[in-house]
Amino acid sequence: MRRAGQMAAEVLLFAGRLVAPGVTTDSIDARVHEEIVRRGAYPSPLNYRGYPKSVCTSINEVICHGIPDSRALADGDIVNIDVTVFLDGVHGDTSVTFEVGDVDDHSRLLVRETRAAMYLGIGAVRSGAPVCSIGKAIESHARLHRLGVVREFIGHGVGTEFHSGLQIPHYYERSHTTPLETGMTFTIEPMLTLGSPNLYLWDDEWTAVTADQRRSAQFEHTLLCHDDEAEILTRTPAGEGAAEVYATE
Repeated sequence: MRRAGQMAAEVLLFAGRLVAPGVTTDSIDARVHEEIVRRGAYPSPLNYRGYPKSVCTSINEVICHGIPDSRALADGDIVNIDVTVFLDGVHGDTSVTFEVGDVDDHSRLLVRETRAAMYLGIGAVRSGAPVCSIGKAIESHARLHRLGVVREFIGHGVGTEFHSGLQIPHYYERSHTTPLETGMTFTIEPMLTLGSPNLYLWDDEWTAVTADQRRSAQFEHTLLCHDDEAEILTRTPAGEGAAEVYATE
């Protein structure tokens, strides 16, 4: 899991260097696919339940699972790139929302505070803590900044399966009492919105967009639960992931 997570982090850093006005998400997908295969791994999203591409690229009002296509990124866009690699029988899963060129202040706040919310959720991880403690930390931060929290998509167990049965909501409900245990591996990947968190799916049955067409951002790390903290697996040997390298100050 550490090797898969490290590779996912390195590939996402590679993807981030491709983000620029005029670049299509199809071209990012093709380059990332080549990079993953070159490293001896497989892009987990490709053909997963029929998904047609190797990465997810979610632009502006797209919450998640955006399918790469011929649309060119424009100055002022934000785009989440979600990379998962399958290496030596396990998956490493990570994503970052990137700013494209000169982004407006509201979008910068959304990106910055979604990243901060993810790390607050990570900070709540320890053996014995209920999963609702993660959602409480994330939702409290989102409310502080008047951001919506998407409920339909949540963090998940990850390991030999891309998505296992463990569910990690990013919102607080007292009934989510499943205790975290040392050795669990899972993702935290909050999706926050500038407006309403309500959504609908496009006809492709993958692309989820905000119902009010306002922007959404997402950040994601794969984690290992220890007795007293979370270990972030989707980092390079230097201790960096794309969420750190491309941080919005």
